[in-house]
Amino acid sequence: MELALIAIGNSKGIRLPKAVIKKYHLEKTIELVLEKDHIKLRPVRKAREGWDNQFKKMKEAKDDRMLLPDVFEDENLDEWK
Repeated sequence: MELALIAIGNSKGIRLPKAVIKKYHLEKTIELVLEKDHIKLRPVRKAREGWDNQFKKMKEAKDDRMLLPDVFEDENLDEWK
């Protein structure tokens, strides 16, 4: 897809088609990643976005067991009093 650079004050910018904005769920800000020979634009994602939904799926699949015990056999809990 070719896009024209447009003047925005002393800078240049691009206009993204509405279909692209919708497809990639772009909102108020996007991330610009500068690579060696190209530029990537991608949506900004919040840390841990979607984790709640994934945890719910794990519970439904009974795949939410503890991988490590809460208390180890040699742990001295008196230190924390």
